[in-house]
Amino acid sequence: MNKLFLRHIVITGTLLAVLLMVFSLTPLDLLVQDTFYNANTQQWLWDKQEPWARLFFYDGIKAALVVLFLVLLTTLIISRFSTRLKPFRAGLLIVMSSMVLVPAAVSLLKANTNMACPVNLLQYGGKVEHAALFASYPPGQSPASIQKCFPAGHASGGFALLSLIFLMPTARARQMALIGSLSLGWLMGGYKMAIGDHFLSHTLASMLLAWMIICTLAWRIYRYYEVPQWWQEYRQVPHKVDHYIQLPKQVNAAIDLVPEKAEQ
Repeated sequence: MNKLFLRHIVITGTLLAVLLMVFSLTPLDLLVQDTFYNANTQQWLWDKQEPWARLFFYDGIKAALVVLFLVLLTTLIISRFSTRLKPFRAGLLIVMSSMVLVPAAVSLLKANTNMACPVNLLQYGGKVEHAALFASYPPGQSPASIQKCFPAGHASGGFALLSLIFLMPTARARQMALIGSLSLGWLMGGYKMAIGDHFLSHTLASMLLAWMIICTLAWRIYRYYEVPQWWQEYRQVPHKVDHYIQLPKQVNAAIDLVPEKAEQ
């Protein structure tokens, strides 16, 4: 495996393990979630049934992601006949695969982790006793049906778009993809926290898991596709940094992921 991809996967996996440990041993999730809940009125910061908010933050975004996937699929098909689009094929496959596999992986985990959403907990007006991250429910207080709330499913669709980094031909475009996908993912995750559907740890876990899956997919796909010419030129030509947003060197290094074809 290309050492650069391996480094990202190992670092992200380590961060995910630390995240799970911190949130399982501390009441941090509850402390953060308390800021979204009014105990006096027993209402969340945002009403889940508010139609405009649901349209903008939930249904609308999901529809937009479907449209984006169809556009990418159409572009991939056209690229078979277009020399101009051929260099984008690997990036298109990475993005499309990520848009499918990241939410799928999260959904699979949700179906097996048996963790309740905040809105279902006793302290927030629900009927389920709170259990820490991956802890067992108190004896005799297990929920009647399996709880499917960890990790955050809705936000995973936004974080899957971190894969757009591999489709962008310029440094500025990669930075915009990074900022845009993180903003979208946290917008989606923040909305679900505000209506009581998820804890902070759920969204953080989805973000880190998404990046691990994306890096793994990129490594696999770049085993069969040549690195686009613009990546090679990007590595060889000095760049003028005054034309795009200045990010810390660590961030620039983190998103520059394809300096060469991944090793077999």
